[in-house]
Amino acid sequence: MTIQSLTRRALIRGLGLTACSAAAHPWLTSVTLAGTGGGHPLGDHRLVVIILRGAMDGLDLVQPLGDPGFAALRPTLGLGAGTHTLTDGFALHGAAGELMPLWQAGQLAFVHATSTPYRDQRSHFTGQDLLEAGGGSPAGDGLPRDGWLNRMLGVVPGLTAETAYAIGVEALPLLQGDAPTRSWTPQQDLQLSSQARLLLEHVAHDDVLFRDAMLEAFALTEAGMTDEKAAGSKGARVFADVDALVDFAAQRMLGDTRIVAFSQTGWDTHRGQANAISRPLSRLTRTILRLAEQLGPEVWGKTTVLAMTEFGRTVRENGTGGTDHGTGGVMVAAGGAVKGGQILGTWPGLREADLYDGRDLMPTTDVRAWAALAMQGLYGLVQGVLQGKVFPGLDMGSAGGLIL
Repeated sequence: MTIQSLTRRALIRGLGLTACSAAAHPWLTSVTLAGTGGGHPLGDHRLVVIILRGAMDGLDLVQPLGDPGFAALRPTLGLGAGTHTLTDGFALHGAAGELMPLWQAGQLAFVHATSTPYRDQRSHFTGQDLLEAGGGSPAGDGLPRDGWLNRMLGVVPGLTAETAYAIGVEALPLLQGDAPTRSWTPQQDLQLSSQARLLLEHVAHDDVLFRDAMLEAFALTEAGMTDEKAAGSKGARVFADVDALVDFAAQRMLGDTRIVAFSQTGWDTHRGQANAISRPLSRLTRTILRLAEQLGPEVWGKTTVLAMTEFGRTVRENGTGGTDHGTGGVMVAAGGAVKGGQILGTWPGLREADLYDGRDLMPTTDVRAWAALAMQGLYGLVQGVLQGKVFPGLDMGSAGGLIL
C-alpha cells in the first residue's frame, strides 16, 4: 500500500492502528468544491467549511483565563503564556496570534462551548460522521446518507458543478449527495504530528521492511525541509500543501465557485499538547490568512469561513501533558461577512457542577445551528428549510449575531 493510497479507514485496516489516530491522520487533507452556474444562484457570498479532524481543543485555542477554575484544571496548559487578549476573560493561543489583526478588524469570531448532539462514546469516526451528515441521533445512529452542505445546495435551484480535479483520497462526506459537486486533492506530503510518528514507529517496529521504508521517508522529508529552510524559503516547505490547497480554492472562488469544504488534521493531542497543538494551529492560521490574501478585499469581504471539529477535549489535562476526548468545543468563524470581534455562545463555567459528565466543557449550543445561521445570513435560506431539509430535526434556538 503506497502513501498516496492511504485513507483513514484503509490505514486502520491495513496497519491495525487505533481509530483514534486513524481518524486524525495527517495525510488526509482534501478539498471539495461546489460551483454555481453563470446566473450565480447563490449570489456573491462565499462559504468555506473546514472540518478539523481529531477533536481540536477549544479550551486551548480560546483560553478562559478569567474563569477561576481554569488554572487548577490545567496547571501546565492553562498558563496563558504567549496568549493574546480577545475580550475580558478570554485569550487566543499564541500559535494563532497572527489572526489578531482579523479580530481587531471585526473579521474573526469564536463560538465557545458548542458541539454536535454527539455524546459519550467519543469516537472520532462517529463524531465526524455526525458532524458532516448534520443529522441523526445523539448516539450517531440513523445518519443521513448525504452531507448537510450538499443538502443545502439541493434546495437552491440552478446550481451546476464547476469543473475541477479528483486526485487521491475521497471527497468529504460533508458534500456528498445528489447535488452536483466536484472534488480535487492536492499532492500529499509526509507530515506527521509527534504522537502519530511515535505510534507508527511502534506499530512498524517488528515489520522490518515497512519500518525501514517509513524511516527513510521521514529522513528524506526532514532533509528536504532542512535544505529549503537553509536556502531561505522560510515557511514555504512547512505550508506547501496548505498553500496549494488554498490557492486552488481561491482561484475557483474568484470565479463561479461559491462553496468550498476541506479538512485539516493533527488535532488529537493526547500527549505533549503544548507542542503538539502548535503545528495544526499554525496551519489553520496560515489557511485563513492566505485565503484572505488570495481572494483580495472585495471577495474576502463577502466570504465566511467556518472551522468546526467533531467534539472538544477534556477540561483537565491528563498525566502526559495532553487532553482526552471531550464534548464542548470551539467553532472558528472568519471573513469579511462575519460579525467579528466577539465570542459567541453562552459560557457554562468550569466548576465541577457545571461540567458535562464531570469531565467536559458543557455544550450550550449546537454547532449545526451556527452553520445554519451562516447559510441563512449569506444565502437567505428560510429557517423552515434549514431545520427541515438541511439539518433535519435541528432547533436553531437562540443562535444569532454571526453574519453581518
